[in-house]
Amino acid sequence: MTGRVGLVIVSHSATLARGVAELAGQMAPEVTLVAAGGTPDGGLGTDFEAVSAALERADGGSGVVLLYDLGSARMVADLAVEAAAEPDRARVVDAPLVEGAVAAAVAAQGGADLAEVAAAAVRGPRTAPATDTGAGETAELTLTNEIGLHARPAALLARAVAGLDARVVVAFGGKEADARSVLGLMALGARGGDVISVSATGAQAGEALTLVRALAARDFEE
Repeated sequence: MTGRVGLVIVSHSATLARGVAELAGQMAPEVTLVAAGGTPDGGLGTDFEAVSAALERADGGSGVVLLYDLGSARMVADLAVEAAAEPDRARVVDAPLVEGAVAAAVAAQGGADLAEVAAAAVRGPRTAPATDTGAGETAELTLTNEIGLHARPAALLARAVAGLDARVVVAFGGKEADARSVLGLMALGARGGDVISVSATGAQAGEALTLVRALAARDFEE
């Protein structure tokens, strides 16, 4: 058991389901992601038995969030949850499949509970208007990795600050994003060579900036 919320990707296409699970898994290595796509004969469609089995396999002890691509996949996912031994341990969420899976996986990786992971999937990119965050610390960092704050670096940054007692905001191009939001960070559009501003307030503001500086210095592990 992982102790983290698991994810099931329900799609009419087995290839699509596997691809989404693989992508989200790159950002959440300790989260169980199970693809349930296609029909038993390899065609396009969804299969109740496959989704039910995936639901069981994905539960590492903290429940499962299911994401789907099209309406009939939602129906199959709902039926699988209703038929589960403990239906309250699973949530089917209405969210963009790829973006929702990435956001949910990162939230689960950070130890979020079932309700929090489901909420992360549905809320989408979040950018915050410039506001006065009070006394804190700020650093300007040049992104030296070639692609900048794309999916994996954004996920690493979000995980780094997730457990800290600090509000961390990343600013670029006149926009701001909560550093805990992978999709919000990606929506900033900061690429290699760009300079981002990172501000932090709270009891662990200094620690937060130290972690972000360290990630940037290591090119976000790229």
